[in-house]
Amino acid sequence: MDLFFTMLVPMTIALIALYAAGRRVDVYSALVKGAGSGLETLARIAPALIGLMTAVYMLRASGALELLAQALAPLMGRLGLSPELLPLMLVRPVSGSAALGVGAELISAYGPDSQLGRTAAVMLGSTETTFYTIAVYFGAVGITKTRYAVPAALCADLTGFLASAWAVRLCFG
Repeated sequence: MDLFFTMLVPMTIALIALYAAGRRVDVYSALVKGAGSGLETLARIAPALIGLMTAVYMLRASGALELLAQALAPLMGRLGLSPELLPLMLVRPVSGSAALGVGAELISAYGPDSQLGRTAAVMLGSTETTFYTIAVYFGAVGITKTRYAVPAALCADLTGFLASAWAVRLCFG
């Protein structure tokens, strides 16, 4: 069975190439054209991604996220959320890797079976890296006006955060 999974990707590529050759498609030219198109897309979205990642790392390194978390802690308590989750909620819409790092810190500090650890894990799975997704997908197709997409996506993220905390309380007490 291990051999099957090891050979799955190479066999799929070979089957696609054989099918294309059987239909008289120049497989190499199609591959080169697709790779060129992919590089053009990368060139269009790279500046937005570099700026986004730089901003996230600067905010984390400067301590600004922790200060904002302290300022918003009373609001978090009113919403029924632990203030320790706020850094995760602030970073998640911007960077998946930073959010994963914050989530891992929370889970290692409070434990995977704690209310906070479970809530962090569910939040990571229930929300999106909104700004990253908008930068990549909108940039790939050349959309520059994101007037309604950003607020709608951030509202969906907030809903995901609140629903995650509610679901963990409902399922685990």
